[in-house]
Amino acid sequence: MSTTHGYAARDSQSSLAPFEFQRRSLRECDVQIDVLYCGVCHSDLHQARNEWNNTIYPVVPGHEIVGRVAQVGPGVTRYKSGDLVGVGCLVDSCRTCASCAEGLEQYCENGFVLTYNGADRQSGEMTFGGYSTRIVVDEAFVLRVPDKLDPAGAAPLLCAGITTYSPLRQWGAGPGKKVGIVGLGGLGHMGVKLARAMGAHVVLFTTSPSKVEDAKRLGAHEVVISKDPAQMQAHANSFDFLLNTVAAQHDLNPFIELLKRDATMTLVGAPGHDHPSPQVFNLIFKRRRLAGSLIGGIAETQEMLDFCGEHGITSDIEVIPMQKINEAYERMLKSDVKYRFVIDLDSLRQ
Repeated sequence: MSTTHGYAARDSQSSLAPFEFQRRSLRECDVQIDVLYCGVCHSDLHQARNEWNNTIYPVVPGHEIVGRVAQVGPGVTRYKSGDLVGVGCLVDSCRTCASCAEGLEQYCENGFVLTYNGADRQSGEMTFGGYSTRIVVDEAFVLRVPDKLDPAGAAPLLCAGITTYSPLRQWGAGPGKKVGIVGLGGLGHMGVKLARAMGAHVVLFTTSPSKVEDAKRLGAHEVVISKDPAQMQAHANSFDFLLNTVAAQHDLNPFIELLKRDATMTLVGAPGHDHPSPQVFNLIFKRRRLAGSLIGGIAETQEMLDFCGEHGITSDIEVIPMQKINEAYERMLKSDVKYRFVIDLDSLRQ
């Protein structure tokens, strides 16, 4: 057991506050990681405030983790002390079902184990996440972070990066494809960067004219103000793929109408309440598809990290000390961040 310092929410109404707990002793294939940086995902806020009605307290959020290996169990073969590594949203799965066998642990049919607010498959104890100075994870769920990437900027790749990379790859974003990214936040800005690096023609949709120049800086070829019907109509029936990253409730119909025949819009934003149901005829008459996607498996997450290493892609971040996490949550609710907060865990070691 090792004493670990972190920040936790004790109930849905309280602010996150200092929390000391014990990490488990190393099992055969465990890797102990000293956490350097942890991204702040909007789902952290949902969980801390029990907005999805599934939080078990106390909860230590954080699933966009980059750190260095401190110790390894006797059976570890992939990592050694000093390696730069990452941990994303999952720390275990059944490893035997059809989805796990295909490297799709995020769709584990017997239930994957979340990095925090999940039940350990051996002990049954609740998992605690990356808002902490160290974490212990089975090597099968540890990722190698390319050394050429800035560790702080790489942290959000472990959730925001793979959440956008996986559907872009699944639905064939690449040269000759017109790809739309809906929303320019933590997910959307990664979608723009990745789709551009894949070779697609990238169009960013936003309700905010103030984001036009930034979207182009990030790699969008075009920017459409989605509340302008004329701008939307100019792109009707023209997209091969749309990646919708918006978590707020909104009308999906204007975006579905932008799809070509047989094209797909995939939802990755996680709203507190469902979007209004789209008009069925918008789907029927052009055989359009409305889909969803959840992060990625371990192999695909490593593929994404390697792709980002090759193309020099990291998240646009604002680094904060752990002590400012509650302020960051309030700013995040106001979209006052470009585009991801990342916690410097050295702030808990001082």
